Amino acid sequence: MFVPVPTPEEMARWDAAAIAAGISEETLMENAARAAMDCLRAHASARGIALPGSSALLLAGGGNNGGDAFCMARHLLDAGARPFLICSRSPEQYRGAAAHWLQVAINLGVPVFSADDWAKDEIDVPFAPDIAVDALLGTGFHGELRAREAGLVEKLNGLAARLVLAVDVPSGLSARNGRPSPVAVRAHVTVTFQAAKPGLLLPEAQPFTGRLEVRPIGMPRAVQEANPPSFRTWISFPRALDGGAPYAVERGASPRVAKILAEPAEPSSVGPAHKGAAGRVLVVGGCPSYTGAPCLAAWAALRAGAGLVTLAGPEPVLNAARLSMPALTLRSLAGNSGDDAWSEKTASSLADALPTYGALVFGPGLGREKGTVEFADALLRLPHRPPTVLDADALFALAQRPELLSLLRPCDVLTPHPGEAATLLRTSAKDVQTDRFAALRALAELAPAIWVLKGEGTLIAAPGEPTVISPWRVPQLAVAGSGDVLAGLTGALLARGHGAPLAATLGVWIHAFAGMRLAEDFPMRGNGPHDIANILPRVLGAAGESCKGDICPSF
Repeated sequence: MFVPVPTPEEMARWDAAAIAAGISEETLMENAARAAMDCLRAHASARGIALPGSSALLLAGGGNNGGDAFCMARHLLDAGARPFLICSRSPEQYRGAAAHWLQVAINLGVPVFSADDWAKDEIDVPFAPDIAVDALLGTGFHGELRAREAGLVEKLNGLAARLVLAVDVPSGLSARNGRPSPVAVRAHVTVTFQAAKPGLLLPEAQPFTGRLEVRPIGMPRAVQEANPPSFRTWISFPRALDGGAPYAVERGASPRVAKILAEPAEPSSVGPAHKGAAGRVLVVGGCPSYTGAPCLAAWAALRAGAGLVTLAGPEPVLNAARLSMPALTLRSLAGNSGDDAWSEKTASSLADALPTYGALVFGPGLGREKGTVEFADALLRLPHRPPTVLDADALFALAQRPELLSLLRPCDVLTPHPGEAATLLRTSAKDVQTDRFAALRALAELAPAIWVLKGEGTLIAAPGEPTVISPWRVPQLAVAGSGDVLAGLTGALLARGHGAPLAATLGVWIHAFAGMRLAEDFPMRGNGPHDIANILPRVLGAAGESCKGDICPSF
């Protein structure tokens, strides 16, 4: 089940459309404040903070985030707390709903102070409040912080507050790319409204957001459907998420996720009973220097439920498979072995086999020797080529001969890591990582296929669909061979009949949850890629991945 992830501009359009439909700006602001207060109460209680008698410092900016803080200050006063409103503007400078709720707070006795006086320690407010609320800057912030706001952020970070709650986004953090500009509030909890924003989901934002919670504020479904977002995410297994309820973004092996993963599979989720109906996968790759990569991809395809997996490669690769993986079927290449195994001739020898497979996984361990580019050229041109996962050195071959990108189709999946993406884009891995969203857009312009930009916060682009964001940081996946497992897993999902966008997304999700499941046995890392592959059946069962249409998200 997907949930929408609007950009700040798209969220502003939702707000405007809701107001145009007759929901007042004051109502939306009050709804947001109530949602934030519910979050605050829960986390204050968890930290042993009783609201009656507690001190709460609320830093309010000049926009709607400041209005949220004005409403929250009133609710804190009603709860018996001692709120202190620190405003970046003088009261008469506020406009609209924010001005309305500020006046209400003042009328009810909430004390209001100047942010400039607070910055200079010229007012008597707690230096170590029980609660600090950051509502200085909202999701619309972009660019670099001005000196004044940067100083306020640094001062807030210097408070010895027991709970720091950021409203919608930590001030100074870009809701577009998840980066501080150049500093940002470091919150214990961030409550964002109606939907997460793209930058908040990226793992690099976590040191600033702390726990990220998404709370509904009554945004009409019709408004959201009329203004579809550019991004979306699937934050959990479908049966673990109620789309109408608040949710938190799980960035690792949390107890809730671990519990889900520990649930036994339902009897109906065992899948087809005949190997022919379970999907047939052909893995093509390997070279004398890299015999393990294609074997890992093939093993992952089997562990992901494929009924028959064939490995085609040079003799050294097939010999390694014979010794370690007797469950695989093997296919020798036409008359070649060793460093010159890949050529146009060897590609043509696979032509008769391709129509019998539901998916092709091409590239793991392929190498970059003479002939690999010619082989890639010939293979991609073969008729009846099934949906194909292109990984590793297959991507290098595409970069060497960019005209081959025109042979790719919407049913193909490409899975570059940042270095491979940089090679395809003729740039550096650093540039790719600096703006992963921009790098993904550039990749998607190369070919109308499915692009999976791997790494922390994996991104998935499909033609005509919102970009999918995987929000997790899973250290257990940062091991050589992990990408080969993902390629094989995705190939198995394609062979089971999933469309390429869904197969790619499910592959990334199941791969991530496999790493989370391994964290129980390998909390300090130390697992290998075989461990990732071998845990796939349990994760697939817990996820209910039985190819039942009623629980699988659709594109």
